[in-house]
Parts: sequence; C-alpha cells; structure tokens
Amino acid sequence: MNALREIVLIAATLTGIAILALDAWFSWRRWQRRRLERRESLRSAASEADAVIHTALDRYPRAGEVDRVAVSTMLDALAGSGRAFVYTSGVWVVGDTKGRMVGEVGALHPPALVEWRPAVEDMVLSAQERGVKSVVLRPGTVHGRGGGRLDGFFQDARTHGAVRIVGDGHNHWSNIHLDDLTDLYVRAVTNPPAGELFIACGGMPQPVEKIARAVAKACGVEGKVESIPLETARQTMGPVADCLAMDLKAGSTKAARFFGWTVHKPSIFDEIFSGSYVS
Repeated sequence: MNALREIVLIAATLTGIAILALDAWFSWRRWQRRRLERRESLRSAASEADAVIHTALDRYPRAGEVDRVAVSTMLDALAGSGRAFVYTSGVWVVGDTKGRMVGEVGALHPPALVEWRPAVEDMVLSAQERGVKSVVLRPGTVHGRGGGRLDGFFQDARTHGAVRIVGDGHNHWSNIHLDDLTDLYVRAVTNPPAGELFIACGGMPQPVEKIARAVAKACGVEGKVESIPLETARQTMGPVADCLAMDLKAGSTKAARFFGWTVHKPSIFDEIFSGSYVS
C-alpha cells in the first residue's frame, strides 16, 4: 500500500478545504473525486483505485440513507481487493458525555442528526471480513485553514459584533486541527489496520464559551458573546443545534499506538489569536 498511485476521494462540495489539505500531502498522486449520489461512478472509481477516502456528507434529512447506499456500493466494489477504505464519521456519534472523557470503546448515544451513523460505521468495520482494509475515523470539531465552526464564530464577531453560541457555553467541544487530521488520513490510508476505529482529537476538550470569548477578543469585541437558547436555535438550525449544545469530551491515544500519530499544529486558541482566521 506504500505504492499508492491513485486514490478516490469521496468529497462533498463543502469539503474543499479538506481537499486542499489532502492535495498537499498527496500532490504526486492522481485523485479521482466522486459525488455520493452517483452510484455507478462510485462503483467504477472504487474498483479501479488503490484506496478510497470517504469524507462526504449529504444534507439532513437524507444524509443517512445516501451515505448508507454510497458506502455499501463502494465496499461491494472493494470486496476481496485488500485495499484501503477510510470512512469519516465524527465524535458527535458518541453523544453527550455529561462531563466524562470517552474514547473509542463505550456505548453510543447519538443525537438525531447522526443517529444513523453507528450502523454505517459497523458496515465499514465488518468489511474486513470481505477483504477490505476498512478504517473508521471519528474527528472532533475541525479548525484551521480558515474553516470549520471557528469560521462561523469569526463571521459572527465581524458582522454582528458578538459571537453567538447555542446554550450557555459551559459544554465542551473536542477539537482537531485540519492539518493534524490530514496527517492521520495519510497514515490510515497508507498503512490501514483493517477493522479499526480511531478517535481523532487533539489537546483537551474546551468549553464553548471560552472558545467564543477568545474569538470575540481576537476580533476586538472582547466579552461580546450571545447565548441562544437551545429551543430557539432548533427553530433556525434544526438538529444541528443539539449537536452544538452537547457536552462532548473525547480523546484517545489509540492512533498514537497504531500509527505514531501526534498533533503538531497550533492549539485552537493559538489558531484563534495568530492563525488562519486573523485578517
């Protein structure tokens, strides 16, 4: 697998930043990019490529069914090949951890937005029995390269003069820099441990209010944080609001043990004050 020459990246339009990051790592390889709803295109590309990285997600409420069909299609195409399939899930699937730190092992309590995901994770992991080197990654809230949830916070501060958060902000987010996550993708796709799942978070989980206050300060509106009640947020954001309000503490050393992976990029606060979001 170290001789990869062609990788299929299944990516939605909104994952352009992640594509750029992966391109930086795999600049000498030829990419094919496919959309989830095109089954025949997925099947053909997956069957011909050396490996598949799946980062795409359709919009709610059809996301679950579209993803299930797309993953099933690609795994069928890869069956018996011994090639890598890296599936992107997310820590939201864990649910509210109620102040406890969790890793890969434990009961899942996914919110409505991603309640379909455990079944797809299981489908991916069980594909090892069909000769696929399948890996599941559960990234935390991604920041870096000017994207992710932090971008929304910065836009709030610059446009409205305050950062808006769902709930009181005492809940925690588990975070990961995009470039560190990309490094883990590289390691997973080039040396895939079949049937394994990995939490991908860097550093300690941080209170959302603390993150929001840091963004407000960086934008020159120190202390300007607006709390939106969960019920109000649901009316405009739908089930995403519940995910943003969860207290989710996730972390693990499993990726370090398997791949020697460690985070090297700036912390979320370094990124806020001196990173890609500073104009």
